[in-house]
Amino acid sequence: MPHWNVYVTRLIPQAGIDLLKQHCKTVDINPRDEILPRAELLKQVRGRDGVLCLLSDAIDAAVFDAAGNQCKGFANHAVGFNNVDVKEATRRGIPVSNTPGVLTDATAEMAWALLFSTARRIVESDAYMRGGKFKGWGPMLFLGGDITGRTLGIVGAGRIGSAMVAKSVGFNMRVLYYDVFQNKELESKLGARKVGIEELLRASDFVSIHLDLNEKTRHFIGEPQLRMMKKSACLINTSRGPIIDEAALVRALQENWIAGAGLDVYEDEPAMKPGLAECPNTVLCPHIASATFETRTKMATMAATNLIAMLKGEPPPNIVNPEILKK
Repeated sequence: MPHWNVYVTRLIPQAGIDLLKQHCKTVDINPRDEILPRAELLKQVRGRDGVLCLLSDAIDAAVFDAAGNQCKGFANHAVGFNNVDVKEATRRGIPVSNTPGVLTDATAEMAWALLFSTARRIVESDAYMRGGKFKGWGPMLFLGGDITGRTLGIVGAGRIGSAMVAKSVGFNMRVLYYDVFQNKELESKLGARKVGIEELLRASDFVSIHLDLNEKTRHFIGEPQLRMMKKSACLINTSRGPIIDEAALVRALQENWIAGAGLDVYEDEPAMKPGLAECPNTVLCPHIASATFETRTKMATMAATNLIAMLKGEPPPNIVNPEILKK
C-alpha cells in the first residue's frame, strides 16, 4: 500500500472513509462534528499528501502553504467550490474537485419541502400545536397560499432547477424560468417559458433560486427585486446564501413586501442576519438540502474517489480546474 497521508476535515459517511483507507496508509479525521477552527485546519493539513475538505472550510493560499508542495490535491465534499481559491490552486498546479450531479434530486426535493412548508405555514402551525394553543378549528386559522395551478418561477435552470420543474407537473403549475442560456428541453418537455428576471419576479407566486455563486450573482436578489415580487409570493433558496441580500430580505419579511421565505442557506453562514430568526413567515433550515443517507454517502465516495485519483497522479473524475492538466 502507498504511504499516502491524507486528512478529512470533518466526519463524512463511513463509505468514503473506508475507500480512502483501502488506498492510504494514514487517514486522519477531524474527531469533532463541527467546523474545524482556522488554526487547527492549518495545523492538520501540514505535510499531507491530500485533503478532503468541506464547503465550510476556507481553502486559500495560506492552506496551500501549510499543506506543502508535496500535497497532490484537495477534494471538496460539495457541488459548490466557492470556498476554495481555485485561481490560486490553478496557479500552483494543484487539482481541486467537487461532487456534481449526485445531489440534484435531494436538493430539488428540499426546495419543494421549503415551498410547501412556507406556503402552508407548517412550521408556525406546528409550534402553535405543540404550545397547546389549539382550541379548535377556525375558518381563519393559519390561512396560507394555494400551490396547485399557481406560477412557479425558477431562477437558474440547470440540473437542480430543471429537477424542481419536473416535480411540479403533478401540481399543474405554470412555469417561468430565468437563465443566461435557453433550456430547450425544459421548454419542450415541461412547457416552461424563458423570461427576463423582472417578468419572472412580478408574475411568480413562488420564486426558487438555483444559481451558482459568483461575482455576477452575489446579491442578485436585493431590495429592488424583492419589491417586484407579489405580496402573496414566497421566496425559496437552496443554492447559496449570498445570492440574496439577507438584510433586505429581513425588511421584506418584516414589512410584508412578500408573504414568506424558505431558506436552507444564509449570507454569513452559519450566522443569520439580525431579525431573520424572529420572522414568523419563514422556514429556516441548517443547510440540509443534500442530507439524505443515500446522497451524502454518494458524495463521500465521490470525493474519496477524486482524492485517490489525485494521489495516483491521475485526473480526478470531477476536477474543477482541468487547465492544470495541460501544463
